[in-house]
Formats: sequence, structure tokens, C-alpha cells
Amino acid sequence: MQTATREEVLEALFRDELPRQGEWDAAGYLWLTDATNRLIEFTDGHIEVLPMLTYKHQIILRFMLFAFIAEVEPPGRVIFAALRLYLNDTKYREPDLLLLLDAQDPRNQDRYWHGADLVLEVVSPDDPQRDLVQKRRDYAEAGIPEYWIVNPLDETITVLALRDGVYAAHGIFARGAQATSALIPSFAVAVSDVFDAR
Repeated sequence: MQTATREEVLEALFRDELPRQGEWDAAGYLWLTDATNRLIEFTDGHIEVLPMLTYKHQIILRFMLFAFIAEVEPPGRVIFAALRLYLNDTKYREPDLLLLLDAQDPRNQDRYWHGADLVLEVVSPDDPQRDLVQKRRDYAEAGIPEYWIVNPLDETITVLALRDGVYAAHGIFARGAQATSALIPSFAVAVSDVFDAR
């Protein structure tokens, strides 16, 4: 499928020509997301339009982005949403933050990344289980070594490290603690600073 314009996507919507839920494929998903400016994820034939990010979500994400950039660039690369992340042929996610320890890593592609060394999600209040359960499973199945869950709902940061194909808690960090990385031993961030960011 070739890249569509926004007008072509709108016309397809009005003509009811888009696939039904359960009938989407990766090519259709990529076609749709190339022409829109929304966060949309793809899982097993279904697309999910994610909610617009709030100010608080963006401020937390910005704080984490700058902290990771200061630690890993160069030689690494840190990117924030929206960039599609290929997990497998039936699953694409759009994490809030993606990190590669080496910017020259061949997974670093222009249209979407073919994996990451670390992903981070700021929990959205509309559906916390998406970040806490579903994405935890998805990222582990894709072999992503580390997953950070920044949860403004209870003001914790959970850092999960992949061990034998499943995530184990490296740590669950609350206010007053320093959240650390198993993947990047020199990295630490004060949890209170993350949630007090302005």
C-alpha cells in the first residue's frame, strides 16, 4: 500500500472502506498512520486510537526524555512519541519513549523502529491496564530488555528487566527513592523530581 494523504483517509472513512476491527493488517495500519497525526497502535488485526496526551503526561515525558538523553547520547539514541515500534508482524506500539544504546543499531529505521533496548510508558488514566499489563506482555514477547512504567496515578516508577523471556521487577520506586536502570547502571532519576516536574 502506498502512503495516503489525509484527504484520502477521510474519503475512505466516509465511504466506509476501511477494514473492520479484526480485519486490519500491518500494511493497512502503516497506510493509516502515515496519513494521520494521532497515536494509533495495531494488535492482531485491531487498531486502537490512543488518547491525546495531557499536559502532565507531556511534562513527565519531557523530564524523562532529557534525563535519558543526558545519559546515553552519544552514542545512543532516545526518541519520544510518536514513533512506531515494530514488535512482530501483527503488533506495532507507539511507546512514549524509545531508546537504543547505539544510534547506529540497524533497528533504528526511519518509518518505524524494529525493536529497542528500552521503552518507557507514562500510564494513561483512560486505561491503566494497557500500560501495566498488555504492553508489559507485548514488550517482553518482543524481547525488549527493559521497560519503564512511570505511573502518575500512584506516583511510582516500575523498572522491569527481561529475564528468560519474562519481565522481573528491577525495582518499584516511590517518592524519596532514586529509580535506577538494570540496563544502564550509571543512570538514576529522583522519583520526586519526575512527578514534581513543571
